[in-house]
Amino acid sequence: MMNDSLIHCLWNSKDTLVCLTPYAYEPMWVYAFTIIMMLLSAVGLPLPEEATLVSVGILAYMGSHPGKYPPPYAGAHPVDAEVAAVVAFLAVFLADFLIYAIGRFFGRRIFEWRPIRAVLSEENRIKIEEWTQKYGAYACGIFRFTPGLRFPGHLACGMLKFPAWKFGVIDGIAAGISVPTQILLLAYYGDPILKGLKQFKIVVLCILILIAIYFIYKKFFAKKAEA
Repeated sequence: MMNDSLIHCLWNSKDTLVCLTPYAYEPMWVYAFTIIMMLLSAVGLPLPEEATLVSVGILAYMGSHPGKYPPPYAGAHPVDAEVAAVVAFLAVFLADFLIYAIGRFFGRRIFEWRPIRAVLSEENRIKIEEWTQKYGAYACGIFRFTPGLRFPGHLACGMLKFPAWKFGVIDGIAAGISVPTQILLLAYYGDPILKGLKQFKIVVLCILILIAIYFIYKKFFAKKAEA
């Protein structure tokens, strides 16, 4: 819901952040939202955690600039960047460890579940297992930085019974690097980042157009050339 509002505001609003101002002064709601979204992302649902972290970072930036984004009422408490960063880190770490524990408890049976098979092909499952066996528990740090591989990768780490303490240390370090920094960078340096938002949207649009052209060519013209 909040992500939908963010996307609408970033792309359609004349003042990209005005319509999000009330959220910047609902800290408990935002912290709860962060925990829920991190848990959903961790269990493999197609909800990129980066989108949530960026959203929260922008709200923290707005809350720290009441002159630009005035609170809805006097005495309203803004989203605190440091608290949001800690909440996000703990939610991510606990969610990752939960997925590891599920993989460790259920073993290979987890990959026989229909929801898992729906998002993870047999070929990719074998590759993830081989990669995990090759790099050991350190692979979980790589998975943390790789959207799309986090869920099956952490399952594989548990399934192959890597030591829980080693998984916790490596994943904790990786999460500590990747999660709080996204929120804090936007909260502290949001002004120059948001000033470049218009250029960013133009770049994204161009990239999407190029991707669309590539897939159209691959689907239609490449097949005709082979025929």
